[in-house]
Amino acid sequence: MSASVSPLAPKSYPDMPSLRGVRMATAAAGIKYKNRTDVLLMVFDRPAAVAGVFTRSKCPSAPVDFCRANLSHGVARAVVVNSGNANAFTGVKGKAATALTAKSAAEAVGCGENEVYLASTGVIGEPLDATKFAGVLGDMNRTAAGDFWQEAAKAIMTTDTYPKVATRTAEIGGVKVTINGIAKGAGMIAPDMATMLSFVVTDADIASPVLQTLLAAGVGPSFNSVTVDSDTSTSDTLMLFATGAAVEDGQARVESPDDPRLSGFRAALNDLLKDLALQVVRDGEGARKMVEITVTGAESDAAAKKVALSIANSPLVKTAIAGEDANWGRIVMAVGKSGEMADRDRLAIWFGDVRVAVEGERDPGYSEAATTAVMQREDIPVKVDLGLGSGTATVWTCDLTKEYVAINGDYRS
Repeated sequence: MSASVSPLAPKSYPDMPSLRGVRMATAAAGIKYKNRTDVLLMVFDRPAAVAGVFTRSKCPSAPVDFCRANLSHGVARAVVVNSGNANAFTGVKGKAATALTAKSAAEAVGCGENEVYLASTGVIGEPLDATKFAGVLGDMNRTAAGDFWQEAAKAIMTTDTYPKVATRTAEIGGVKVTINGIAKGAGMIAPDMATMLSFVVTDADIASPVLQTLLAAGVGPSFNSVTVDSDTSTSDTLMLFATGAAVEDGQARVESPDDPRLSGFRAALNDLLKDLALQVVRDGEGARKMVEITVTGAESDAAAKKVALSIANSPLVKTAIAGEDANWGRIVMAVGKSGEMADRDRLAIWFGDVRVAVEGERDPGYSEAATTAVMQREDIPVKVDLGLGSGTATVWTCDLTKEYVAINGDYRS
């Protein structure tokens, strides 16, 4: 973990309330880091509904395979997360490590191995010694507590400089429900999830297939619209659990994604997912600036997103932003190479509220001083209008600094 906290870190953290039906504990198993927690156990004392979205990488980690296989059962009793080792590209040893962890967790909690979910984050290609934490899970289950969200977020950090937490409330049929979430991620962050682990829990009573629909829809404009470095991780895992404890307050179970009572919950969930996703970008490795890129006037929303990501993932754009240089020529370059329809002579570009280019050339009213003032901010909005259609999209990224190279040059050693 780097010594200094990202300058883009939140100025304050929310008070995370306990959430009925889930308990957590952390331990220091010494997987990679010395003297810090690196294992998290979440326990659901009653079976919780579960949904998950995972990496689209063709080289997924062993825990991702394990979770995918268990999702069809639709029930969760325990989640085990470790940092320091991704258990990815670890062959039969990786599979053996997940099997041992699942067996240990099932014994500790008293549930089936198909009710256990696993996630690992850290170095790829190093075998994971699961015996290191297999022995501590029993004690963790005994000490697990409800008001432990901040600590839980700390235990899953790798190169993160701060823990990522968020909480929201909503009503379902007049009954108040709570949603809490944690996330980790700082590098290897790109759409199709990212080296990103996130665990979201609600006390609402919602069936697993409904949770899956909500999560699949919510991930598009949030976690799948952020990029730190264009690299999609092997381990991306976003899971949503519903403990059902709100039944005690009279909440009627939600069995259909079309249930009109879900509107407030859906909005709160989407807001929480976006909050966590942006916290991940704000902790991009070495980041000093947060960039919001909005593309309008594209042929379709999908085309707009592809153009926005072409800009967001361009090392030349990101280094210009790091140097506070309003080099809009690099934006033109990124639009042109995106593979989507663009018309050079219809293009308009803004940094903040300063239009720097219009109708395919520099804006005649362009002011270098006004643009420089925008580039010196921590948060920089960039807008590109293609002038072709009604497609729009927004993505978020950060700048690319010397620190990014330093962090990733010696991550393994």
